[in-house]
Formats: sequence, C-alpha cells, structure tokens
Amino acid sequence: MQNRFLPYLLTLPSLFLAAVVIFWPVWDLIQISTHEVSRFGQLREFNDFANFAALAADPDFMAALWRTGQWTVLVVGGALLLSIPVAMILNTDFYGRGVARVIIMLPWAVSLTMTAVVWRWALSGESGMLNSALIGLGLIDHNIQWLASAETAFPMQVMIGILVTVPFTTTIFLGGLSSIPDDLYEAAALEGATPLQQFREITFPLLKPFINIAIVLNTIYVFNSFPIIWVMTQGGPANSTDILVTHLYKLAFRIGKLGEASAVSLVMFAILLVFTMIYVRLAMREQRA
Repeated sequence: MQNRFLPYLLTLPSLFLAAVVIFWPVWDLIQISTHEVSRFGQLREFNDFANFAALAADPDFMAALWRTGQWTVLVVGGALLLSIPVAMILNTDFYGRGVARVIIMLPWAVSLTMTAVVWRWALSGESGMLNSALIGLGLIDHNIQWLASAETAFPMQVMIGILVTVPFTTTIFLGGLSSIPDDLYEAAALEGATPLQQFREITFPLLKPFINIAIVLNTIYVFNSFPIIWVMTQGGPANSTDILVTHLYKLAFRIGKLGEASAVSLVMFAILLVFTMIYVRLAMREQRA
C-alpha cells in the first residue's frame, strides 16, 4: 500500500508548485476579465462577461485571431518541412559535420529580439541589404518597402519565424534519427529498397513520436511568439500584421483596457490547452493502434 502511493507523495511538492505557478495567474486573469478594472488594476464590480462580448464584436481581435492561426500553421509547418531533410543530412557521416551542426544551431543561440532587429534593418525600404542585393543582381530596378504593407511584411515575418524555429526542430529530429538502428537501413538496402522507400517505411514511422513532440512544442512556442512581429512592424501598418499576443500588448499597455487584455490571455490559454489535449490524445491513439 505504501509503495503504491509513494510516487504520488514524492511528486506532490513539485505538483503543488506547478499548480501555484500556473493556476494562480490564471485565476487572476479570470478575476480581471470578469470585472470592471481601472487603469491602475483595481477591481470593481462584476461586468457580466462584457470583456468577452467586446472581443467578439471587435474586428481587430477577430482579424488577429485568424492571422495567429495562419502564423502558427505556416511557421510550424514550414519548420517541420525544412527540419526533416536538414536533420537527415546532418545525421549522415561527412567531413565537417560538426561545423555544419554548429552553423545550423547558431540562430537558436541568438535572441529573437536581436534577430528581428537585424532583419528589420535588412528589409529597410531605403538602405536595406535585401534591396541592395536584389538591385545588384538585376532582379528589381527600385527599392521595395517590404514592411510598409501586410502583403509583403507578413510573409517576410513568416519566413523569419521559420528560420528561427528550424534549429530547435532539427535538434529534436536529430535525437530521433540517432535512435534508429543502422541495421534497419542495411537490411532494407540488401532487400533493394530505394532511399525514398527507406524514408517512407523506416525513417518516417520511427520519427513520428518526435514529430508529435515538435508539433506540440513549436505550436505553443510560435503561438505565443512576440518579438518578431512586434520589433519588425509592431503589428502595423494599421494592425494588419497583428497576432493575438501583440494585440493583447496594445490593449493592456497602450489603450489601458486591462479587462479585455486579460480576456485575450484566457482565450489564448484555452486555445492552446484544447489543441494540446486533442493532439496528444490523437497521437496516443495512433501510437496504440
């Protein structure tokens, strides 16, 4: 009897600490979002969920919600598609592999804010490095204002988001590839399997658990990513590149609507919680099958 409950007793302190760290802020958010709040954070009377109703009627919030979905799917999907072949190349034995791995990991070592600052300078419409390079190659004949409209700014932000997500995702896949025995590939080669068949029948199935981990972690990370959008455009021009986290920041610290900002936080928390629960459940069901 004692042995059965011992693991729960040993993990109880850490579970209690995690509950305090997670649920205490969530409870505060619920309190703020369901009450009238002054600009100084003082709670007043219950507001009948008026902040959530205001969000539902706010076109900027709905646009940011839709754009957050696009941002997350494009960045996570693009990082997955790039990271698998990169990890497979880095997993092979070739001269300079260690240097290549370091180069791939370098963007991960640099802060997102610094990366965004460098890219904002590179995409400058007047003296940016990208315009200079394209004009030098003869691909364009005039400067392009890359960050002046959502049609060019948002795709550039997605591209940068993919580039800074690839190192972490590649690390996960390298761990998965290193756990696959070489004997499987040798046996497949003896049977006449092509590299594509080996990938389809061996590599991809055995990488699925690591792909699931990468999808969940990257979705949480990218969904809440703030620096790239904010540093490059601050959600502009005219809120056209806002995602939920930048919209939340504006509501809380520029407009002073702390109640609506807290409601946005709860919406984001609920979306991520539901996504994680559904995806993990589906992944576990597939693994059991």
